[in-house]
Amino acid sequence: MAKTVADEKENLRRVVGECRAALSRANVQRRSVFVQHQVLSSEEWNAAARVMLYSAKDNEVSTDLLFEAALARGKTVLFPRVVPVSRSLSVAPVHSRSELRLGAFGILEPGPEASAISSDSMSGALVCVPGLAFTPDGGRLGRGGGYYDRLLDELPDEAIAVGLTYSFQVLDRVPWGPLDRRLDLIATESAVYRACAAPQGAARAADGGGTPGWSS
Repeated sequence: MAKTVADEKENLRRVVGECRAALSRANVQRRSVFVQHQVLSSEEWNAAARVMLYSAKDNEVSTDLLFEAALARGKTVLFPRVVPVSRSLSVAPVHSRSELRLGAFGILEPGPEASAISSDSMSGALVCVPGLAFTPDGGRLGRGGGYYDRLLDELPDEAIAVGLTYSFQVLDRVPWGPLDRRLDLIATESAVYRACAAPQGAARAADGGGTPGWSS
């Protein structure tokens, strides 16, 4: 019996997740520094007045250096917050790590007192996205809830989405479905892949025709 795209995704999540879980704390910290410096050296970072970060979990690439650098440069720092009812993410400004609270899925996020901003105001923002596997052309495999895909779908075309990942998580292909969204950049310890040869924003669109397939 042929495997479905969902089956392929679950298999890949398990394999890559186990590899990432095996990293030591020191290894995660060291690799995270290199990845973040790749972002800090990019023209997209320099141009962005607003930066959305995430709170790392399960050995994901840390965003601590990016947070410090953004505050030092006077950039507006944003973090996502899970909205369980709609299975979506809202985005709110954060001025200090102390403002983050333990939220859904055990992830630090803005507290309920932080006012969410509209997706329209994310124009020109650099949006940092975690994931389990990526492709150089912007493909991404997340945890499976679709939260970031829904957020990316609402972003203005001028927003730049960048996946932060370790080099072993960048693959030639990932399972791809009609609701998945591409990223504009993929940053690893050793390289930044600029995914969109298409017009701005098109790299985040789902493959045409609505038929699940593989990203190339």
